[in-house]
Amino acid sequence: MIIGLAVVSVSASTALGQSIVGKASYYGYGGRTASGSHVGHMTAAHRSLPFGSRVRVTNLANDRSVIVTINDRGPFVRGRVIDVSVHAAESLGFRSAGVARVKVERVSER
Repeated sequence: MIIGLAVVSVSASTALGQSIVGKASYYGYGGRTASGSHVGHMTAAHRSLPFGSRVRVTNLANDRSVIVTINDRGPFVRGRVIDVSVHAAESLGFRSAGVARVKVERVSER
């Protein structure tokens, strides 16, 4: 017997001006992304933002920030809010660490 089931869905950083704080990682591979393009110089993967959206990612440990374009889906690791390209991770100063606590702010809509 099932008594009740509730499903709560939270969309992270969906409107301009909203932000979310969480963990970021980086990725890079030779294949195509979910949008049909390639991992680029300053690109990122996000679970729900439309392809072409631009977001500012700020490393909270050192206050470095970059603007990246969403062109892939992910991350698929629990607790992570965004995957950025290798170059973006280098610019943010967390490539050697692999993961950083970041703030993600949407700066343009697609």
